[in-house]
Amino acid sequence: MTHDKTTPSAPEMSWFAWGDPERAEALDPALRDLIVQALHADVSPIPPVEEADVDLPPSHLSDRLRELLAGIVGTDHVLTGDAVRLRRSGGKSTPDLLRRRSGQADPAPDAVVRPADHEQVQRLVELCSSEGVAVVPFGGGTSVVGGVDPLRGPFGTVVSLDLRRLDGLVSVDHTSSTAVLGAGLRAPRAEELLGEHGCTLGHLPQSFEYATIGGFAATRSAGQASAGYGRFEDMVVSLRMATPRGTLELGGAPASAAGPDLKRLVLGSEGTLGVITEVGVRVRPLPETVLDEAWSFPDFATGTEALRILAQSDVRPTMARILDESETFVGAALGGREATPGCQAVLGFEGTAEEVETRAGLVRRLMTGAGGTRLGPEPVAHWRENRFSSPYLRDTLLGAGVLAETLETATTWTGLLPLYEAMTEALRGSLEGEEGGAVILCHVSHTYPTGASLYFTVATAAGSDPLSRWDRAKRAVSDAIAEAGGTISHHHAVGTDHRPWMVSEIGPLGAEILRSVKSALDPEGVLNPGKLVPERS
Repeated sequence: MTHDKTTPSAPEMSWFAWGDPERAEALDPALRDLIVQALHADVSPIPPVEEADVDLPPSHLSDRLRELLAGIVGTDHVLTGDAVRLRRSGGKSTPDLLRRRSGQADPAPDAVVRPADHEQVQRLVELCSSEGVAVVPFGGGTSVVGGVDPLRGPFGTVVSLDLRRLDGLVSVDHTSSTAVLGAGLRAPRAEELLGEHGCTLGHLPQSFEYATIGGFAATRSAGQASAGYGRFEDMVVSLRMATPRGTLELGGAPASAAGPDLKRLVLGSEGTLGVITEVGVRVRPLPETVLDEAWSFPDFATGTEALRILAQSDVRPTMARILDESETFVGAALGGREATPGCQAVLGFEGTAEEVETRAGLVRRLMTGAGGTRLGPEPVAHWRENRFSSPYLRDTLLGAGVLAETLETATTWTGLLPLYEAMTEALRGSLEGEEGGAVILCHVSHTYPTGASLYFTVATAAGSDPLSRWDRAKRAVSDAIAEAGGTISHHHAVGTDHRPWMVSEIGPLGAEILRSVKSALDPEGVLNPGKLVPERS
């Protein structure tokens, strides 16, 4: 394989797994035996092929186009080596990783292009539009819904637009409590830079270690502390985006009645309308105190009702989650604790010492009145310590022959338990059979006054055809979500995986509006083909 000379600002993620390859761990034999017993099936390892044996299609980048791209970003930032193209050949869903483990890396970009600033991004998207080249924006590469798959659509060439060089803290306005960040800035570095100014975003999704600011905006990300800090879209005050038709500068004022909020149109657009290059965000002071508490409830229904009362009250924690009975048991086992009966809730409070104590006291009264038993902070410690390592365990299980994947949705409080039951039934019906059973875990990860999210983790034997096995389950549960009135995605986004359900989500007229907006901003259709925007029927 050929290689490009490049100096990444952070370790590249593994080409066939999540995150830093140095952090990968072997499966403990005792855990393997426990999994085999729980799944009622034997499992066979799924080792990756050697990187040199990956079937990577050759680059179709012409010399002429290479020269045009290099004229904008410089020769050193137009990369066509096998190693860099392989690592931009998709995201990190279980199907993505299964394909790469088996040696399949098609689709793959013809080149990886690394612009330095907004002006270069603007010139690149204009060039690609005029030359008929598909452009797939790439931030941290953490998508689990096919959002960064380098699909070329009807075009002969596709480039991955790697935004890692747009990684600066552009400005901080302490008076207005805002900051402007480069879209390629990774979340840990963003927190480090803001921390030097005594500020934080407070945005901590599970993808935190690798995800970028632009990716958060493009996918309407939600973090573990969204109950207190809000979803990422709630933090955004301004956006700068490059489109084939020119630059969009949106937002700035804290409130405006000057027509529809176009900033909201860009948020969640997943690189299909333009390339986000800068994001203005609201920042908060670094918290003086962080307090965690676990609570026990007799069952999932009682626990979710407690979180509903909390979400509709005037006082809320920074973080609020409730695990169902199965996830409570598994979480205790992995943490080396004796499982308590029923379900466990996790609450977190951040702020000044006085604020935290006042809010925690009020919340305790509400939780106790709703049937909860206070357990203290100890059960939360293991979860905090391992919050960002779960994807590594997923990959360890995959290597051992166990599919472990997540899926999520949201609905109203009225529809929450019926949706929970419908999704559980769909997963069991599609996975349980001759090739074994399934372990299905669920928790409420985000709450709102009108409803909440459901986040499922599913483990099952890979079987003889793991890709088809998971595709069948994914389709069944997605149909169940649509039929029960849930959203097809609460925070993982749409990408390619959820696109077939978008018309059910927004209706035929909504789909026509999306297509019209894309046509206005991206008339040649070169931006992230095959994602988000429904096809014409």
